[in-house]
Amino acid sequence: MSVGGIDTSRIEAMVAQLKATAARATPGASPLGDAAQKTREVAAPGEFTSILKNSLDSVNRAQQSATALAQRFEMGDSSVSLADAMIALQKSSISMQATIQVRNRVVSAYQEIMSMGV
Repeated sequence: MSVGGIDTSRIEAMVAQLKATAARATPGASPLGDAAQKTREVAAPGEFTSILKNSLDSVNRAQQSATALAQRFEMGDSSVSLADAMIALQKSSISMQATIQVRNRVVSAYQEIMSMGV
């Protein structure tokens, strides 16, 4: 489904990825989560912040890794192929684009909430 030029299925996939990352970061949590986690109505304080930070750190690591791989290829490292460098660069680009789309959606939702009458 597309809302305002943004594919909501991608945003939902990103949210699912953020939840999976948060589950991995939480000690003792299963990757699929249990019924209590799924039915929670209120998130723990700071949970959104940690999920967001983990996601941004992941994007940053992907970009740094891709840049390093591309530099190694440019310097003539025979263990790095052009295909590996290009794939890493595209993965980092896609993750950055997804992050920007999520940011845009959050800003849009914030603006909509702020424009509501009380």
